Amino acid sequence: MARAARRFIIEGRVQGVFFRDSTRRFAEPLGICGHAINLPDGNVEVRACGEADAIAMLRGWLADGPPLADVSGVSEQTIEPFESGGFRTG
Repeated sequence: MARAARRFIIEGRVQGVFFRDSTRRFAEPLGICGHAINLPDGNVEVRACGEADAIAMLRGWLADGPPLADVSGVSEQTIEPFESGGFRTG
């Protein structure tokens, strides 16, 4: 399987609704490393690296997010694959 890496920006009501931790809990069992962080503009950035199929599954999940979120948009950018020590939030 090919490794893939993406940077996602998730817009909408995505801060203060457990979006980052829920993303971590979804990504880790898929073997995805990276991070989910709050941005100053109210959006969330997710950087993810893993198998292409796992990244696609994460992308689908990000479009909805956890139950309290109200996602209005997800932008996606291909980035260079990277290694990191798991999936972190910040």
